Amino acid sequence: MAQILAPTTQWQMRITKNSMTPSLVTTKTWSSLLLKQKKSGNTKSLSKFRVYALKSENNTINRLENLLNLDITPYTDKIIAEYIWIGGSGIDLRSKSRTIPRPVEHPSELPKWNYDGSSTGQAPGEDSEVILYPQAIFKDPFRGGNNILVICDTYTPAGEPIPTNKRARAAEIFSNQKVINEVPWYGIEQEYTLMQTNVQWPLGWPVGGYPGPQGPYYCGVGADKSFGRDISDAHYKACLYAGINISGTNGEVMPGQWEYQVGPSVGIEAGDHIWCSRYLLEGDWNGAGCHTNYSTKSMREEGGFEVIKKAILNLSLRHKEHISAYGEGNERRLTGKHETASITTFSWGVANRGCSIRVGRATEKQGKGYLEDRRPASNMDPYVVTSLLAETTILWEPTLEAEALAAQKLSLKLLVKKGQMHLSNW
Repeated sequence: MAQILAPTTQWQMRITKNSMTPSLVTTKTWSSLLLKQKKSGNTKSLSKFRVYALKSENNTINRLENLLNLDITPYTDKIIAEYIWIGGSGIDLRSKSRTIPRPVEHPSELPKWNYDGSSTGQAPGEDSEVILYPQAIFKDPFRGGNNILVICDTYTPAGEPIPTNKRARAAEIFSNQKVINEVPWYGIEQEYTLMQTNVQWPLGWPVGGYPGPQGPYYCGVGADKSFGRDISDAHYKACLYAGINISGTNGEVMPGQWEYQVGPSVGIEAGDHIWCSRYLLEGDWNGAGCHTNYSTKSMREEGGFEVIKKAILNLSLRHKEHISAYGEGNERRLTGKHETASITTFSWGVANRGCSIRVGRATEKQGKGYLEDRRPASNMDPYVVTSLLAETTILWEPTLEAEALAAQKLSLKLLVKKGQMHLSNW
């Protein structure tokens, strides 16, 4: 029996005392039903009451749910566009709705809009208007029909990107002809942890305690190992409906922790798809990773393994720049333990998940493929990470002296993992 509870028990509907279920009120009698006030009640507080929504003969009386599920398509050409943008913290999402006269197929058909940036930490109160530029469209799995989700970035009224607009800089990098020619592909592994909201403790963990050690939870099945699968599955379907390029999902090594993968995506669309997927599964991303798989056209062609090695060399020389841009709280994750590299030391290896950069066995064997950057935190900005990878490996050229020194260091570096020592595969 669904309930809507108001502050007091001043008013109530009587049910049979000894009945296991309340007496039902049919839709025919609902409108004529008189709610009687208790004799001891205070007649001055008529606004305080309790309402029970009981089952009718056919279905639950729930007008709100019926309206939420109402398909307006047969009655109007108008649609609802949910404008979504990134707030002042750089990881919080904001949104508001707008009626559009008819369905659209491209963001250029949508009007620009504005919002109060002083309320999102993105503008001063005396000059608070921020302009939203529609950039990507997805189908809305919540409202259905022709309604859409609109990923936007943010500008001043003069047309300048505001400081928290990382998409604009990424778009510049991805519009460079050298980058376009390399057709950069990304596959992003977004990890997240489900929390029990009432106690702020991970789902599946005993409150205030710890579960058994890791081992049975990764890709685990069963009620004692797979906690929150219904949420993961619901999100999976919502992403597919929206048109997000989600490619899979799995339970992670910690109880209550999940991962989904988005890609392969080309260029700027990788960031658009990740941000929209986060909107569908809004939460706090700290404490897990967001491994980013990356390749260029040259890496995917014959002789690509040598191109990958050159890219890794460049990445080693800009390790600090990447770490500083790869998300908050990474120092608590990149400890050198639990299949992570140390945050202070760059490393790479084949099939080694304890490195900064991992190369797969298949890539080594075939002599072409992709690399995996295991450094980004789960709260990273995908616009920043994807564009920085392209910039460092395609556009940035180190000095010959720095390149030679880095090559020497990497070729001599010993990688130690799980008690086994082997040379870096340079």
